[in-house]
Amino acid sequence: MTYADRWLLPDGVEEILPAEAEAIEQLRRRLVDLYRTWGYDLVIPPLLEYTDSLLTGLGRDVDLLTFKVTDQLSGRTLGIRADITPQTARMDAHSFTLPGANRLCYAGHVVHAKPKNPLATRTPIQAGVEFFGEPGTRADIEVVSLLLESLTLAGLPRQHIDLGHVGIYRALADAADLSQTQEDIFFDLLQRKAVTEIRAWVADNLNGSPLAEVFLALPGLAGDRSVLDRARDCFAQCPPAVLAAVDQLEQVADVVAERYPAAELYFDLGEVRGYHYLTGLVFAAFAPGYGNPIASGGRYDHIGEVFGRARPATGFAVDISAISKLGLIERQTPGGIWAADQATPEQWRAVQALRAKGERVVCGAEPTPPEEAGCDRQLVLKDGHYQVIPLA
Repeated sequence: MTYADRWLLPDGVEEILPAEAEAIEQLRRRLVDLYRTWGYDLVIPPLLEYTDSLLTGLGRDVDLLTFKVTDQLSGRTLGIRADITPQTARMDAHSFTLPGANRLCYAGHVVHAKPKNPLATRTPIQAGVEFFGEPGTRADIEVVSLLLESLTLAGLPRQHIDLGHVGIYRALADAADLSQTQEDIFFDLLQRKAVTEIRAWVADNLNGSPLAEVFLALPGLAGDRSVLDRARDCFAQCPPAVLAAVDQLEQVADVVAERYPAAELYFDLGEVRGYHYLTGLVFAAFAPGYGNPIASGGRYDHIGEVFGRARPATGFAVDISAISKLGLIERQTPGGIWAADQATPEQWRAVQALRAKGERVVCGAEPTPPEEAGCDRQLVLKDGHYQVIPLA
């Protein structure tokens, strides 16, 4: 390995230098403080766990994203977390015994074995919330509202939210009596919005079925609020669960639109992201100039079953790393006070007093320029007292 090679990092893995790190850390703190004001308690899940609990019920997508290693103590397989949601579900099921609602929040790194898209980092920093124990739309409304507050805090000039409901496709698949293989194939086609392939699949698998036209219509049921009216007409002969899902979407949208009139709401009734573990409302936030979601979430009512405590749950995660790449986080030069090191007890006490007030004080010696240390003021001895004055 050459000296040049020693500087290389793995593809999709990056280091974060001081200016960006300071901005990311400030946003992380502000988000956690925001969630606290809404009643969410901070938890810090471990970076790795046994795959038996880390991957249970999440589907193949998360499994493929997860780094796996062998525990040198037990010989069992460990996974480095690619998603914090199952960890909070385990904590809610095992560490909290109260039957009522439980609100948890978190902030930290996840690690992906492969990037979610060609431009994505494999070590994103996330902040998010999970709301356990509330089955109704009230909880869905709360977490979508909190997501919009998060985007405002992050400085997004426009707030664009996509709303969908995986219960629509789940109920249609049950009504059409699809096999698991058929369900998986159509899931892939619908996820890609592959209209031509969907037509061929419907002709081969649902020929003569009264639901054929509904399956053909799913990719096109996307747009503004008028989509919900078109969906009701399209789903008129479908099982009640399908129309109930549309009603839930409308209830959430009505309240969110009233609270946040500037938010742009987009509806996609063929949205099946997270289909293998999400059970109801799904949503994602997008920013202008960035093709992938900067935040996503939804309802996952059954994930706690494997931990012995099935609880209704909903939540979201914000991708702080993606927001940072958009240049939306205000990056302020912290500034500081330069103290030419005189090694006197009086100067030491003055420096410590400033640090106790939250000031950034750099002690150094010439010829280091104070500006290179990020300082815009200096501590000087004047009239027998140490005083802070601007740099000359």
